[in-house]
Amino acid sequence: MEAITEGVNNINISESHKKNRIQVSNTKKPLFFYVNLAKRYMQQHNEVELSALGMAIATVVTVAEILKNNGLADERKIMTSTVDIKDDSRGRPVQKAKIEILLGKTANFDELMAAAAAEGGENGDVEENNA
Repeated sequence: MEAITEGVNNINISESHKKNRIQVSNTKKPLFFYVNLAKRYMQQHNEVELSALGMAIATVVTVAEILKNNGLADERKIMTSTVDIKDDSRGRPVQKAKIEILLGKTANFDELMAAAAAEGGENGDVEENNA
């Protein structure tokens, strides 16, 4: 019963955040997959929300810092919390850290993206200084 309730709550949360949310997982996706996806979301929606649990938090923070250091994004809001995740091996809920970072376009976002595209950057990629 708890799993069903948790599933319904997760659906409501994700639906309320429109289509500008990126949930970063701790998989083997390259860091710049998320950087480029965030750029695309900001072009479409003017802001993007990066969200992660546990070990993936470091990836979200790195993505946000790359976007900020390249002048593409401003930090609008950072939310941290803990969530209960059901661990089947232990049979009881485990608390995991959660972070949500809301980034918005900077005033010169479009200029920077256009300049990167003019330089031949694939998909408007901005040259990254710190990977």
